[in-house]
Order: sequence, then structure tokens, then C-alpha cells
Amino acid sequence: MFKTNINLPMLLRVVGWLLMIEAAFMLVPFLTCLIYGENDYDAFLLSIIITVGAGALMTFGIHPARHDMGKREGFLLTALVWVIFSAFGMIPFMRCHTPMSLSDSFFEAMSGFTTTGASILEDMTHLSHGIVIWRCLMQWIGGMGIILFTVAVLPMLNSSGGMAMFNAEVTGITREKLRPRVSQTAMSLWQLYITLTVLLIALLWLGPMNFFEAVCHGFSTISTGGFSTENDSIAAFHSVYIDIVVTIFMFLGGVNFALLVKAASGKIRSAWSNDVLRTYVGIIGVMMVLFVITVIVNGQARTWQDVTIAPLFQIVSTMTSTGYTVSNFENWGAFVLSLVFGMMFFGACAGSTSGGAKIDRLIFLQKYVKNELRKCVHPRQVYAVRVGGKVMPTELVAKVVAFLCFYVILIMAGGIALTALNIPLVDSFFSSFSAISNTGLGAGVTGYGSSYEIIPAAGKWILSFLMLVGRLEIFTVLILFTSAFWKK
Repeated sequence: MFKTNINLPMLLRVVGWLLMIEAAFMLVPFLTCLIYGENDYDAFLLSIIITVGAGALMTFGIHPARHDMGKREGFLLTALVWVIFSAFGMIPFMRCHTPMSLSDSFFEAMSGFTTTGASILEDMTHLSHGIVIWRCLMQWIGGMGIILFTVAVLPMLNSSGGMAMFNAEVTGITREKLRPRVSQTAMSLWQLYITLTVLLIALLWLGPMNFFEAVCHGFSTISTGGFSTENDSIAAFHSVYIDIVVTIFMFLGGVNFALLVKAASGKIRSAWSNDVLRTYVGIIGVMMVLFVITVIVNGQARTWQDVTIAPLFQIVSTMTSTGYTVSNFENWGAFVLSLVFGMMFFGACAGSTSGGAKIDRLIFLQKYVKNELRKCVHPRQVYAVRVGGKVMPTELVAKVVAFLCFYVILIMAGGIALTALNIPLVDSFFSSFSAISNTGLGAGVTGYGSSYEIIPAAGKWILSFLMLVGRLEIFTVLILFTSAFWKK
């Protein structure tokens, strides 16, 4: 046995606070059920009671000797809270009038909070309004980050531990603080997030969506989650207006929110000077040209939307890991699927609500490889990786390369594990990749018009783990499996 100085009592007390916050969010679907006169209100009432009870027991029943939280507590709390939120968030799925199994419920909840958007549901029509809005609300909570919300509302976490949690949860390799205190930065990001959500809901409501549909899609669009109220996703509304509005806000969801805060404060030129943002826009432009050419060559250009809105929508949806679809893009050919694969791998910008390895790391990798090729010719020359005009530390470049290696290894490990469950080879690896990139798209047995319901229970737990690892960007989770983390 080895000793550890991790402050577990304080960590559990914070978890208790978080559970009570989650219970407060559950009031939304509970009230929704009451408004629509649906029986699932009792499922949410029971969930609220259980969640509040567990949270209160940990918050007021535990009296830690120390109230400080360091970096290790920050990493542990960040990873732990996503699992705990999913564990309590799945209770309504198990207790509703169309109950799911334990494996299905946890998979659906983890997919929601990590904004993956993969679902075991094939038919949405039998779900109550409460269950539908809870699925979308989970994605909205997870989009900006559970810990980021906590740091914003609990000033006691404005410490080294709070900074560690901020770094562990905010996606990508950039950690741009907008304010001197991390809690103030978190508050600024959440204020913008809420503002964009309200604006999106209002715009969707102006279209063919009713208020409930607008709220649900507002939650799942800005969070780049992808859950919908309809079986056919956004395509069910047959509205060019909706397609355009959703495309715009999916794009914004893929932008570093620190840059959006700058732009909102009038520093538009400063935001646009960011090389990652310009690369993001450039990749979308190149993909648009390739998609349109492919659609035309394959004879799929039947209307003007097929060469304008539809490909742009699918490109932005894929890059931001939203996973919405407006048409069966698998009919566009194998080349399009390969492009989708590439976009899923790197995703959008760091500091956004999107998944994937992030464009920032693509830029690092491109410049690192370029330098290594130069060294083959001039081995004595020293080359530095410059991003945004700044020389990047060697240890940061090494961490980026290590991340990408782990990313590929985990995709392979997940795919191999799924093949052991007799899932077809292509479906296994694509599902593994879709889970860790938090995209939710599927191919073959889990593809367009189908769901992950046919995945065996063990496979759903594997994919749930990959979704968590992908959302917390690998190191935050894997570090917990090292003995050095736990030793004093």
C-alpha cells in the first residue's frame, strides 16, 4: 500500500455541491412533464430526490480537515464528476414510462454530457417531452463544461486546484484566461454561452420550429451535441432557414470561446488574427469545394441546396462534432466519407464545445513535421515551432505529439475490443473513432437511419469510456491510472 495526500473529503464535498446543481437542472424536465401532463414527472421527481439526497449527504455530512484543493484533486474531480453526473443523470431514463437498461441509460447519459450525440434510440416519438429536453439539456451543460460552470459559481475553487480543473476540462492546448481570476474567466465564457443560446432559440422559434423544439435544438446546437427532437434530425423540418441558422451557430460552437468573447467586446481584428481561426475557416472552404465537386460527379446534385446548404451543413456539423445530418451523405460516395473521417479526427478549434484532436494540434504537427524534414538536410540547425508568432516550448510540442499518438492508439484499442464482441470490423473502428472524437456519427450497422442500440452492452461501456476520454482529452483520465498520481 502507498500513502496519498489527496484531500478526498474536500473533493467529495465539492462533488456534493455539484450533485445539488445537477438536481436543480433536473427541475427543467420535471416542470416540462407537468406542463405537458406527462407521467414521466415522477421519474424526474425521484431522480431529484435521490440526487439532492446524495449531494446533501456529501456536502453537509463530510467535514474535511483541510479545505484546500491542489492540482491532483483538480484532475481527479474533473474526471470523477463527469462519471457521477452521468450515473445520476441516467436515472430518469431507467424510471421513465419506456425504461432503458442500465447499460443503455448510462451510454445515453454519457453521450449527452460529453456532447457526443450517439444514441441507442431509433424512434423519438414515444419519448415524453421531459425525456427529450433532458437529453438536450445534458448536452448544453456538458458543452461549456460541468467544472467550468462550477468554477464560475463556486469562488472557493478559485485556486491552483481551480486552475488545474479549468485546464483539464477546457478542450485543446490553449488556455487563454480572459480575467485575472479563473472564476471570472469561467463566468465570462458562460455569460457568452448563455447569450448565444438565447439568441439561437429565438431565431429557431421564428422559423417552423415551435418553442419546445427551438429550446431543445438551441441546447444541442450551440453545445455541438447533436441530439434532436425528431428521428430525421434537422432534415425533418425541411427548412432552408433552419439549416442556415443551425449551420451558423454550429460554426460558432467550433470557435474558441475566448476569441468570441474578444469579438463581442469589439476586438474583432484581434480575434481574426488568430491563425487557428483562419485555418478553421480555410479548411471549411477547401472541404466545401471538394464536397460540391464530389456531389456533382456522383450525380447527387438534384437541387440548388445539394451543392450549397447541404454540403456546408454537413461539413460544419462534422468538424464541430455536432453530428446533425440533413441528408444521407453516405450516398455522396466513399471520397466524402474519407473527408468526413479526416474532419472528425481534428475537429474544430481548441477552447470550443467541439470534439476531435483540434486544429491547434494539426498546426503544431504540421510545423513539427516540417522542422523534422529540414533537420534531415541540416541536422545541426535548430528549428523552433512557431504558432501565432510565438515560439512554442519543446515540452508543449512533445505533449502534442504524445497526445496524437495516444489518440490513435485508443481508437485502435477501442476498435479491436469491439471486434471481440462480433461487431463488423469497419463498424467497430468507426464507432470507436466516433466516440473518442465526440461526434456520434456512425457507419454501417450504426449509420444513417439507425442507432447504437444493436451494440452489445459491453460495447456500450467501452464506447462510454472512450467518450469520456475524448471529452477530457485523454491525459486527464489516463493520468488517474498511473501509480505516480496517487503516491504521496
